[in-house]
Amino acid sequence: MWLINSSIGRKVVMSVTGIALILFLTFHGCMNVVALFSGEAYNTICELLGANWYAVVATLGLAALAVIHIVYAFILTAQNRRARGASRYEVTDKPAKVEWASQNMLVLGIMILLGLLLHLFNFWYNMMFAELFHIATPIDPADGFALIKQTFSNPVYVVLYVIWLVAIWFHLSHGFWSALQTLGWNGKTWFCRWKVIGLVYVTLLMLMFLVVVLAFAFGIAPSLCCDGGAECCKVLAACC
Repeated sequence: MWLINSSIGRKVVMSVTGIALILFLTFHGCMNVVALFSGEAYNTICELLGANWYAVVATLGLAALAVIHIVYAFILTAQNRRARGASRYEVTDKPAKVEWASQNMLVLGIMILLGLLLHLFNFWYNMMFAELFHIATPIDPADGFALIKQTFSNPVYVVLYVIWLVAIWFHLSHGFWSALQTLGWNGKTWFCRWKVIGLVYVTLLMLMFLVVVLAFAFGIAPSLCCDGGAECCKVLAACC
């Protein structure tokens, strides 16, 4: 099958899975921004996306996309290294038109993978996984808002997440337009437009995540108990 055996096919798979993951990040970023306005609303979303069958199926599908994208990335990198042979050890000047991100996609990918493992441990393990397998955790798995506050009250995690988000920005700033180019949207006019659109889109996307991290790190996010008004205070009178 050409999608597996040919270089072009592998790049198409990389592009399609990459675009799908960008769409997921868009949803995830919009979901996270809700926590800046209402902890109660954010926890309602977490409850809808908890250990429900549709959320589990979506998680498995997302995991499959991520694994395919990562595996194909390593395959293509190994393929390119074999094609270059001994010439890859030669010292050459950096081509003027080649982006830094393009030359360091593997390194950026490894940084993103390590950050992803940390993120899965901090959130997915303590939320969906804990709920599915009835694992006792210090914070209720349905209380995603409290988990965010706890995680980003730790300066080490804040620094690691900021580094992770910067790595993702570099990776996507190249990957966005590169994926569209692979899929054939590479005309002279639209190629330049997609690069600009991609840069703006990815920057706004990463800012959504970054703002949430910094808001909770500096304590300017809303309080869970009284951000819902008088009705919320009735329910959580002890907290208020």
